[in-house]
Amino acid sequence: MASRRQSAKTTIGSQEESAFLELLRTCDRLTRRLALVLKKADLSPTQYNVMRILRGAPEGLACGEIACRMITRDPDVTRLLDRLEKRGLIARCRESKDRRMVSTRITPEGLRALADLDQPIQDLHREQLGHLGRNRLAELSELLLLARKHLA
Repeated sequence: MASRRQSAKTTIGSQEESAFLELLRTCDRLTRRLALVLKKADLSPTQYNVMRILRGAPEGLACGEIACRMITRDPDVTRLLDRLEKRGLIARCRESKDRRMVSTRITPEGLRALADLDQPIQDLHREQLGHLGRNRLAELSELLLLARKHLA
């Protein structure tokens, strides 16, 4: 395995490409483990992301605003919301001021589901990244923010 990785590094043409590939590999490994934790709650990482967004917006959000705040883009947010609503984890209702606007809120059942996941996910993050230490984690976060800012 080490020789395979070493040979991959020698064929890469630039530091930028090497860093990009390392980011992809790392993201894949981190998210695979997250998906296993979420699977126990019958949630996908995307569904979990939507529920966390809604927990942070108790007044509710329009579908478009949810889509803008998501970590990864989903081309069919409406269907994603349909599945969560069917399970009773979120609720949608028309606003009284503007009947065209549909607001989505997390339900008490959705809040309980997230609360049940908070500690296992916190433990997973600590297991996956805690060995880096506070300073390196802060530096890593700063570098990733800087990379994303340049892309905006």
